[in-house]
Amino acid sequence: MNYRHGFHAGNFADVFKHALLARLLVYLTRKETPFRVIDTHAGEGAYDLAADEAERTGEWEGGIGRLADLTGADDETRALLAPYLDCVGALDADGRPRLYPGSPLIAARLMREQDRAIFCELRPDAYEELRYRFGRDARVKSIHIDGYTGLGAYVPPKERRGLVLIDPPFERTDEFDAMFAAFLAAYRKWPIGVYALWHPSKDAAAERKFLDRFKAEGVKRALRLSLAVASGGEGLRRTGLVVVNPPFVFEEEARRIVAFLAARLAQGEGAGFVVEQLTGE
Repeated sequence: MNYRHGFHAGNFADVFKHALLARLLVYLTRKETPFRVIDTHAGEGAYDLAADEAERTGEWEGGIGRLADLTGADDETRALLAPYLDCVGALDADGRPRLYPGSPLIAARLMREQDRAIFCELRPDAYEELRYRFGRDARVKSIHIDGYTGLGAYVPPKERRGLVLIDPPFERTDEFDAMFAAFLAAYRKWPIGVYALWHPSKDAAAERKFLDRFKAEGVKRALRLSLAVASGGEGLRRTGLVVVNPPFVFEEEARRIVAFLAARLAQGEGAGFVVEQLTGE
C-alpha cells in the first residue's frame, strides 16, 4: 500500500488518529513536568487541502469535511473532540480547513513551553517542508532520518515522560514487522513511555499477527482501537491504532470518540468500531 500523505490528508483515518492523539497529548499536559514527543514518520507537518494532491482524491470530504457540523454529538463528546478541532481551526462552507494539521503540528499546538519534540522524516522533500515549518520553534528538532533508526536513538528521553507516535507510510511489504520491531526495542529501553502505533487495515491475517505479538512479547498494557467506515469498496475502509501504556481515562474517552466517528464518518454497510484491551487488565 502506498500512503503518500498529501493524497489522503484529512481523511477518516486522519480524523480517527489525530482526535485520539490529541487526547493523549492533553493527558500529558495535566502534569507540570515536561514531556517529549517523538514522531517517527512526521511527513510535511501540515497539508493544504486545496492542493492538487488532495483535490484529486477528495478523501478529506469523508473525514474532516464531515465535522464542520457536530449536530448529534453530546456535550461530553464535543469536549473530547475540542482539542483536536481547535488544532484544525475554522472550517469553510465546504468543511475544509485553511491548512490541515498533521501529527507534528497537532503536537506543537498542544505542547507547552517546557515540552520538547523530535520529528523524524526520511523523504527529502517532506523533510524540507517539515524543517521550514518548525525552524523557528525552539521546542522542536526536525531530523532527516529513518524513523525506526531515530526511535532507537532517542529513547529514553531525558524528560522520562512522553509519547511516541509510529505512523509509517506502509510502502514496505514488511511494514508491520518493521514497526513492531522498532517499537519493541524502544519499549524495552523505555517501558513507561506512551506509544501509539497506527496502521491501515487491508490484510486481516497480517494485522492479526501484528496484534497478537503484543501479548506474545510481554507488553504489559496495550489497547487496540479500530474504525471501519464500510465493509467493502475500493481503497482504505478500516484503520487501527494500538496504544501502549494508555492513560487511565483514555479507554473510556476513546470509546466515546470512536463511537461518534463510526456513525458520523460511515460510508456504507459495515461501519463500526472496536475498543479492546490486547494485554493488561
